[in-house]
Amino acid sequence: MATKGGKYGEHRVIEPRGALPQTAQKIDNDMSKIYSNEIIVEVASLNIDSASFAQLKSQFEGDTAKISEKIMEIVSERGKMQNPITGSGGMFIGTVSHVGEDIKDTNLKVGDKIASLVSLSLTPLKISEITAIHSDIDRVDVVGQAVLFESGIYAKLPTDMSSELALAALDVAGAPAQVAKLVKPCQNVLVLGAGGKSGMLSCYEATKRVGPTGRVVALLRDLTEKPQGDFLLENKLAHATIYVDAASPTLVLEESLKANGGSEYDISISCVNAPGTEMGCILPVKDGGTVYFFSMATSFTRAALGAEGVGKDVNMIIGNGYTKGHAEITLSILRECAPLRELYESKYL
Repeated sequence: MATKGGKYGEHRVIEPRGALPQTAQKIDNDMSKIYSNEIIVEVASLNIDSASFAQLKSQFEGDTAKISEKIMEIVSERGKMQNPITGSGGMFIGTVSHVGEDIKDTNLKVGDKIASLVSLSLTPLKISEITAIHSDIDRVDVVGQAVLFESGIYAKLPTDMSSELALAALDVAGAPAQVAKLVKPCQNVLVLGAGGKSGMLSCYEATKRVGPTGRVVALLRDLTEKPQGDFLLENKLAHATIYVDAASPTLVLEESLKANGGSEYDISISCVNAPGTEMGCILPVKDGGTVYFFSMATSFTRAALGAEGVGKDVNMIIGNGYTKGHAEITLSILRECAPLRELYESKYL
């Protein structure tokens, strides 16, 4: 009988001892050692976190061969895919090859196709080959194996959409699901990074939640994203769009207030994959309002000290990628909104 490991995967930590897998510098990715409360998955694709992939593309000037080498190097050194610069990971899809006898979910069986809903930054991963890099959609096709711990969450892939479509949506499931929890009728909402994958889903959910008396303004980086902005307006996923660099806080404040009749916002949602945008998210929000940082490029220090420095009394929420029901909420968006599903299918398949 296999040995039972720790619920949170602490038995796989190599260094430093006493850490949990996410904060560890190195974890054990030896797939010949299987514990009784682990799930082993044959991995087909990784969806690298947007902030992480943006950093890799910038570092290697889009050279996919060098990006591939770096990913292999990171996994070899750390036992997991955790970008050493951003600290973030991503998620995977694959097929279950082993379910430990101490796993309590009796509905899971060998052969099930699943998507991980925990970060690659804590997931033991072994890659034998990278078969393709889709740098425009942050996806890496691999031959490899991964471990899900007893505490790890996952979703069985739906049968009414492709695995690639589900992967694209589930990778950012935390954003629209948190929007569903936070946004209330009649509120004014600013979505920064609205032209990206998480941004568009968040715009849809925010518009749905504010109802006919609320307002959603979508902020896009510049006019190169005008097609995305036009899409949001044409399909009533936002009430207005603005084009401004989120890293320019005073410009964000000026343009976002113009788009909202001069009024500050109840909530801002950060889906930006670049650093230095904290104050652009904070300045337009009224005192007592909420700033939700979904972006993994966010600096807690810059956000906390920056808000203090401008005298903003706002509630700031760290972008926890998990909230109850987040997978179901996000997949439901693609089922409810045909134009958004068609766009995702054209881009991510």
